[in-house]
Amino acid sequence: MHLPANDRRRKRRDKVVHARFSRSEIEQIEHAAEAAGMTVSGFLRSLSLEGAGVRPFFSDADRAVLFLLLSDIKAVGVNLNQLARARNRGETGQLLEEKRTIDGVQRVVAIVLFELQAFAERGSRRHAGSV
Repeated sequence: MHLPANDRRRKRRDKVVHARFSRSEIEQIEHAAEAAGMTVSGFLRSLSLEGAGVRPFFSDADRAVLFLLLSDIKAVGVNLNQLARARNRGETGQLLEEKRTIDGVQRVVAIVLFELQAFAERGSRRHAGSV
């Protein structure tokens, strides 16, 4: 996408910020920027704007998905606690319930991993195109 001349001028970045980092800090930053497919300048700009809330990492839709996932994780946690208490009391014969709970844990973990991967990929694409 090619911006008109007046839009390019408006987006021109003519302010410079100086910051000091230790050798190990700058190496970590350079590595992270490279892994994200960004320049160090773009990487730091992106993190600064997100940290300031100017361009938050998670959208409202993202936060809604995370809230639902958190609810699922809490429900699975309650089930695991109930099964652990039953085991500690010496109760047996709950193999089917244990299997269902473990299946639930695996399902929630898979969904969380899928969503986090989607957030990471979307974030990289967004930053590469807008920073």
